[in-house]
Amino acid sequence: MKIIVIGAAGTIGTAVVEELGRRHDIVAVGKSRGQYQADMTDYAQVQALFGKVGKADAVVVAAGIMALEPLAGMTPERFRVGLNSKLMGQVHVALAAQHALNDGGSITLTSGIDVYHPIRHAANAVTSNAAVEGFVRGAAIELARGIRINAVTPGLLTESKEAYGHLFPGFETVPARRVALAYARSVEGAQTGQIYKVW
Repeated sequence: MKIIVIGAAGTIGTAVVEELGRRHDIVAVGKSRGQYQADMTDYAQVQALFGKVGKADAVVVAAGIMALEPLAGMTPERFRVGLNSKLMGQVHVALAAQHALNDGGSITLTSGIDVYHPIRHAANAVTSNAAVEGFVRGAAIELARGIRINAVTPGLLTESKEAYGHLFPGFETVPARRVALAYARSVEGAQTGQIYKVW
């Protein structure tokens, strides 16, 4: 299969590329790195990306930023960071992919453990990630041509513990290579509308 991985240079993206790259052709995409560059908050850039890459069998999104800040100081502008990137960026990819992927293709998005286990300073993340999961469930029953859509919801990555561990007191970590298996399950499996939790 030809698989587009958006966020291919990130911690999860690197693990996904390593896992799926053993069996498939990977097209690595990043905002500023990779074979192709695209800012997924800009729908025109996402559409152009699919035009440049040509027909593909799957797209995986392992990207998206959020505002991890105390709610007391949150502004509407800062709150839109997650809505524009983690939510709408992934929605942009799915909207374009439904027309660009081959029949029977798949779309895999990324949510987060905070949807189920909220943490401090993550109201923006919880909102954005919960909306991603809602979008997956809603889109799954409408996608045509046998195209599937799922989301992976990873816990705190072992590789990211030093940077983000202080936000997740008492949480066990999960290695990125194990999280990557859930993306493989989504891409290579047969289910749709699923939320694969890995923690």
